[in-house]
Amino acid sequence: MKKRLERALLAAGQAVLAATVAAVLTHATPAEAEKTVAMLSSFAANMAAGAQTAVPMGYFQFCAEHSADCGPRKGSGGKVVLTEANFAQLREINDAINGRIQPMTDLEHYGEIERWTYPDDGFGDCEDYVLLKRRTLVGLGWPGDTLLVTVVRDHKGDGHAVLTVVTDRGDLVLDNQEAAILLWHETGYRFVKRQAQHDTDSWVSLGDVLAPLSVGRN
Repeated sequence: MKKRLERALLAAGQAVLAATVAAVLTHATPAEAEKTVAMLSSFAANMAAGAQTAVPMGYFQFCAEHSADCGPRKGSGGKVVLTEANFAQLREINDAINGRIQPMTDLEHYGEIERWTYPDDGFGDCEDYVLLKRRTLVGLGWPGDTLLVTVVRDHKGDGHAVLTVVTDRGDLVLDNQEAAILLWHETGYRFVKRQAQHDTDSWVSLGDVLAPLSVGRN
């Protein structure tokens, strides 16, 4: 009898919480609702990094050209404490860069299948968006070891690059294919590899063993 009563009280409490969140979202603007979802998410797990793996050739070539943005920088492996203010800053940078840069494949842009660089001329593909977002956020004081270039397979199974931000509310994904900033498990992507927090020149596996030969083809 006692256990049934406890289960009933728990169910009632969950229903009240769900109704409260729904009411907040119903009366909020889309931007406020998105912030609320991000701040109240009950799934706060960060991705588990696996063994060290091969560095993408595009990143290796990028570092050869932009050595000041690479190098053996050691990180603490920490997490950003996510607040409404710094989440708003992430949204601002993500929206601004997604709106300013026009998508163009490396083959169309440079006549090369794969080239990672900054889209300083206003055109680029997915990894170029990511590199610019990372550089901009580092310039604003965000710890570099919490801003990790990440290779995934997108909804079509194609190679794609996103920026993951390691926070105390979970790993957030900044993406040029999606306007919203989502938690990693909400994207529907298969995560392949990313920069290692302890040394961003090294890369670690994220579980999907089918690493794409290139990213940003489409």
